[in-house]
Amino acid sequence: MKASVLYKRVCKLGEGPMWHAKRNSCFWVDIDGKGFYEYNWRTAEVKRWQVEQHISLIVEAKNDELILGMENGLASFNLETNVLKSLVDIERNIPTNRSNDGACDVMGRLWIGTMAKNFTAHKGSLYCVGKDLSVTKKLDKLTISNGLTWSLDNKRMYFIDSSTQFVQCFLFDAEKAEIKFERVAIEIDKKLGTPDGMTIDEEGMLWIAHYNGFAVCRWDPSTGKLLEKVELPVPQVTCCTFGGENLDHLIITTAREKMNEEDLKKYPDSGNLFVAKVNVKGVPKFQFGNNS
Repeated sequence: MKASVLYKRVCKLGEGPMWHAKRNSCFWVDIDGKGFYEYNWRTAEVKRWQVEQHISLIVEAKNDELILGMENGLASFNLETNVLKSLVDIERNIPTNRSNDGACDVMGRLWIGTMAKNFTAHKGSLYCVGKDLSVTKKLDKLTISNGLTWSLDNKRMYFIDSSTQFVQCFLFDAEKAEIKFERVAIEIDKKLGTPDGMTIDEEGMLWIAHYNGFAVCRWDPSTGKLLEKVELPVPQVTCCTFGGENLDHLIITTAREKMNEEDLKKYPDSGNLFVAKVNVKGVPKFQFGNNS
């Protein structure tokens, strides 16, 4: 199975695709370009917004608002007024760090990770931000806090620290927002690239972007086995999410970090947004602040 270019707009570090069902559109960010985009699924119209900080994450909230993972905290963005408002600091006291990937749980809390801007090992953490904007550290000594999702029954949390080549499985207490390490669910050979962003499908299988692996791969977290692969014509595959009206398209972000002129000539679509029609559907993502 191969992915094709959905939108030809070069991002330095494309990341964080998010399907917005109400708007029938897909959002994504350019972390190093300090901006984010919206692609309208019906019209193919694209909007772009520029911000003043690195932006790593977009999640949906209520009333036409988005929650943005900014360099050192969270902000809200109103899609009607275009007003950006800072909400909460997370690691403002660590200017060498920035936010990275994350996701909302079934109770409407946002779990978001951090990492050192220069990739120094063990400097990142994973935080849980409550609906009341309380911030609680859940894991520390991480290197590249990355893909994060929950099992369909919300009893387990799957998490990637890219430096480990693992997908870790934690027992998850939704009421208390507590996690307990259970096991390594998947170990990815370095020949396949580095695990980056991740999402889950309606069968409970994990789709993982393989950075420097030219692919998004579908894995079974119960057996650790590779099931199928979506190939891309670019090496730096960063993240994926399900989108489209039936959630049966895989929307994939890519990057062109530190690629030289020869690399870019060889892989000219690096940094573009890709899509692949797949044979399984995704599941709707939780909003920030919902009352499930």
